[in-house]
Amino acid sequence: MAEDIFQGYKGRALQILMKFNVRVWGQVEIDSTRGKFTGTVLPRAENDDDMHIVIKIPTGYNVGIDIETITGITETGYKKAVYKIPEKEFPNTPGLPNVKLLGTGGTIASRLDYRTGAVIPAFSPGELYGAVPELASICNLTTEKLFAVFSENMGPDQYKKLAIAIGREIENGIDGIVIGHGTDTLHHTATVLSFMVQNPPVPIVLVGSQRSSDRPSSDAALNLQHAAFAAGHGDIAEVMVCMFGPTSDEYGLLHRGTRVRKMHSSYRSTFRTIGDTPLATVTTKEVQPIKKVYNHRRKDRNVTVKPYFEERVAMVYYYPNMFPDIIDSLVDNGYKGIIIAGTGLGHVNKPLYPAIERAAKKGIHIYMTVQTLWGFVHMFVYDTGRDLMAKGIVPAANMLPEVAYIKLGWVLGQTSDPEEVRRMMLEPICDDITKREPYNGYLVYQGGLPEVEEFIKKYHK
Repeated sequence: MAEDIFQGYKGRALQILMKFNVRVWGQVEIDSTRGKFTGTVLPRAENDDDMHIVIKIPTGYNVGIDIETITGITETGYKKAVYKIPEKEFPNTPGLPNVKLLGTGGTIASRLDYRTGAVIPAFSPGELYGAVPELASICNLTTEKLFAVFSENMGPDQYKKLAIAIGREIENGIDGIVIGHGTDTLHHTATVLSFMVQNPPVPIVLVGSQRSSDRPSSDAALNLQHAAFAAGHGDIAEVMVCMFGPTSDEYGLLHRGTRVRKMHSSYRSTFRTIGDTPLATVTTKEVQPIKKVYNHRRKDRNVTVKPYFEERVAMVYYYPNMFPDIIDSLVDNGYKGIIIAGTGLGHVNKPLYPAIERAAKKGIHIYMTVQTLWGFVHMFVYDTGRDLMAKGIVPAANMLPEVAYIKLGWVLGQTSDPEEVRRMMLEPICDDITKREPYNGYLVYQGGLPEVEEFIKKYHK
């Protein structure tokens, strides 16, 4: 009984609850030397300390109160919370586009697990309608839960199944596809789907959220609405990532799958198009293209699905004083391809040269990208670059390191012939390689500068 009333509390924190006859899920007023707090007592995670009482305050945030500061607690009510949204049957409205939501997991389909204090992928895609009823005014939504994993656990098996599922939905006549995905590796999946699902006739929109649905600042609901609108009503028939544009909720951005990257660990506007401009802005009312050239929606059901991937590919981020055994170990362990994120225009130190040469002679496919992210590999400029090319490294233009890694895995899943690998790697697909960066493709503004501060105050107060 005590375990049910005092879920997760132990030691001194448990003694405080018992002293004041307070239960978990009780609505309480807590008097402390730091002021008065009002809220609902929450369970503690099993690995947490015994020095805090945790409550959810009226704003929706959780606050931990040091028991050393507590002078009194009064329970004013009790209602056990259920942190699970029930599934609802999605209504079908004639005239609205039919959109398929494929669920993979991630924060956009998560809830808080108070046993561990962690966010877990516990919502099925069908529950999303219960959380975001506004979706019903945008499209007719059907859902399918393919996986229930955090994005760090996505890999080749999931990539292939996802690509095949997308192809099936397109053949069955769907008007657009939304993929719920964790944000940490969302750009990897967007890249691989750009290669595996080519020339689709409908939009394929990957969406996630930076903050789980139980948080007041969650971006899950609005991101889902934006993604559903882009998938059902938008004209851009490509693999895209849909997330917040600015830090506010003015609009979302649609990023091309091969040129997007997660650039902040917690900002809701974490995703940026690198070396180019985003495809479009999106709201719940319209998609406004930014780029003039893109693949348009079509009425046919033709799509090319190539679900191939070689897992023995590695990405190496070069750092000063890197030892050659890093490269040697990959060769010894049977890796077939290596992507290097080099310094500057595409450089590594001379001690790596013999290992690189050995790897190339054993048939390992090695490609160079730049860790600056923006800009092109230029290995003809300095002797270092020329020497590396002579030893077998191929410059990968302005492919992002993660994109080159994904592409090499996809290519090696189809062929190991060096010339064919090179041809496929350097043939642009969905702008993974561009002829040049637009003048506004590299914009990194620094706060504190007068002109930046003036812009921020004027447009985003």
